[in-house]
Amino acid sequence: MKKYFLFIVMSAFSMAANAQSAEDSVKSTIRKMFFAMMEADGAMLQDCFADNAIMQTITTNKEGKLIVRTDSVAGFVKQVSNLPKGLADERIVFDVVKVDGPLATVWTPYRFFRRTEFSHCGVNSFQLVRNNDKWRIQYIIDTRRKSGCAE
Repeated sequence: MKKYFLFIVMSAFSMAANAQSAEDSVKSTIRKMFFAMMEADGAMLQDCFADNAIMQTITTNKEGKLIVRTDSVAGFVKQVSNLPKGLADERIVFDVVKVDGPLATVWTPYRFFRRTEFSHCGVNSFQLVRNNDKWRIQYIIDTRRKSGCAE
């Protein structure tokens, strides 16, 4: 009985370590994306995304109507690559990270700065897929606002 109990305890620790490891790997991919933005490194940024990734933003138009805008990853990478290094500074907090095998969901409230000047805030919602032992962003949608931003 004692050996059986020890096996269960060791299995639980092993599963927790694997889950933590997967969570850390997911976070690493997202941190890499924001580092690439700060460095204006298009190649590094592109490497964070799956080949058929989707990017969307929830915002309002001039009339105040809610819209969901879809942008291409290629366009985003090109735009970031043309920025001066250090301009795009998005500061995130990992609020929720869930992993199930090759799928991860991540929720990150953020504040975006142009160098040191506050621009906007919101929340990023990421879906990542692990393929060939590498996490890549498959889908990202975010909100953007100028007020109601936590310090």
